[in-house]
Amino acid sequence: MANQSYAFRKISLKETRIVTLIAFLAWVIAVYDYILFGTLLPRIEESFGWDNSQALFVSTLVSVGVFLVIILFGPLIDRLGRRKGMMASVGGSAAASGASALAVGGASLVGIRALSGVALAEQSVNATYLNEVYALSEDKKVKKNQGLIYAFVQTGWPVGALLAAGFVSLVTMWFGPESWRMAFLISIIPAAAVFVLIYVFLKETPQFVAMKQMKLLQKAGDHAGAQKISDETGLKLSTEAPLRQIFNSVHRRNTIVLCVVWILNWMGIQTFSVLGTTVLESGKGVDASSALLMIIVANVVGALGYITHGWLGDKLGRKNVIVGGWIIAGIAFTTMMLGPSTPGFVLPMYMIGLFFLLGPYAAIMYFQAECFQPECRGTGSAFIVSMSQPGAVVGGFILTALVTANFGLTNATIVIALGGILLSGLIMMLARPVKTSGDDLEEEEQPVVAQAPITPQP
Repeated sequence: MANQSYAFRKISLKETRIVTLIAFLAWVIAVYDYILFGTLLPRIEESFGWDNSQALFVSTLVSVGVFLVIILFGPLIDRLGRRKGMMASVGGSAAASGASALAVGGASLVGIRALSGVALAEQSVNATYLNEVYALSEDKKVKKNQGLIYAFVQTGWPVGALLAAGFVSLVTMWFGPESWRMAFLISIIPAAAVFVLIYVFLKETPQFVAMKQMKLLQKAGDHAGAQKISDETGLKLSTEAPLRQIFNSVHRRNTIVLCVVWILNWMGIQTFSVLGTTVLESGKGVDASSALLMIIVANVVGALGYITHGWLGDKLGRKNVIVGGWIIAGIAFTTMMLGPSTPGFVLPMYMIGLFFLLGPYAAIMYFQAECFQPECRGTGSAFIVSMSQPGAVVGGFILTALVTANFGLTNATIVIALGGILLSGLIMMLARPVKTSGDDLEEEEQPVVAQAPITPQP
């Protein structure tokens, strides 16, 4: 082993662009599937003869199932690889959609829709995959603007949400009462198309190839060979399971802080984004048609928020823009609920709120990928993303409890804005960036083998 050397292959600009485009499409499909269930829930409720409380209970149980699936999916990204993780995510989305069309009741629907957690976990796969690809890209502009480029991928959330809303409208018009089953069946087609794109065009990241080779050498008893790869690539040798690694002394602080932040912030996402029409209609007295228009306009502005925060994250630091964005969002939503109910006031405040609530997710997804070392990056990112579901459940319970206790929807949403969104921004200040050693090396410090995976060279 003494005369052998190892090197990461460089990733061309063309490959970087292809990877970025496919990652965007994969995230659009994942969001589309995730939002599709919520959009179709009223039709499912009518089909099964549920009342509102039953439908909300089923939705809550689905969130619990999604939470468990995401946690289990995370270690697969570090065990099977980033490429296979993305294939499993998109393929799982297609399977969940097809199976949803065959559901015969609440129990079967909960079990099937829990599988859609692999779709929501797709953003963790994206962040992990793209972080490693951009680190080895030949294009220096990509290296300097990683956050901005990734922000375009994150705009898949509003794109997927708007596609789901439009698709449901068309299918309902064409197929009538049982349209929800047809909507789920048809949604298999775009998911399958993206799965094929991933299979044909995406390669595994050089970092994961190196980690896999180190593990094989360790298993074969060649510890010197494994250590040599570690020394020359900067990747760490570890026998710890990835789920244990994210709570070791290196990562524990960020794991805990980011988990708390996601739980608190998703209380706000659930209230002001998912239940936005309810807040506008019942909390501010906006009529239904105006509320729908406000939601559409505000989500378009929210998409611009991703790009803005991704760009600012490259310039000012990702943690700084996350903290600032969520503090402004908390203040904006509080102001909206306390202020007049005129459209001329509500719409600008709602747009500002969503701009600074949604936008920082372009920065935080990339930030948390940077916080973890490559050998536990997929697990760490997926575990933190899974905290979105407890946040959604807790936010829903708090909102329901306060309204039931005659606290009023307006006051209840202010509690969420201040105790969830604004507080998440303040707690984010406690996060500490952890510089990973293997894929943050400067270009001149990285040994290069053009277009070849990491392999021993004589």
